[in-house]
Amino acid sequence: MDQNVEEVGLEERLKSALWLSIGKIVDEETLKLGVNATPQFIGALTEMVWAQIETVSQDLESFAKHAGRSTINVSDVMLLARRNEGLESIMRAFVDQMREEEEESS
Repeated sequence: MDQNVEEVGLEERLKSALWLSIGKIVDEETLKLGVNATPQFIGALTEMVWAQIETVSQDLESFAKHAGRSTINVSDVMLLARRNEGLESIMRAFVDQMREEEEESS
């Protein structure tokens, strides 16, 4: 029971941190655009992002498990991004850059 309470508490803290981050981004963008965003909008956007995070995390776990691993790695993330060409190309460039930097430092 205590573990369940801890998990709920952790989830609430994570959602609060997400709400705060999204709120900051929305505030910055609304200032640039000269528009207003209601707290209800920020709350709805937070819930949508949270649902997406849950889906993505479940998919990544499934990919790793299917590959016989208990740890998610770059190949799992790239597999997730395969249907979004723009995202995949950005991520591929990032991964390639990280590998080059890693090779240079070795």
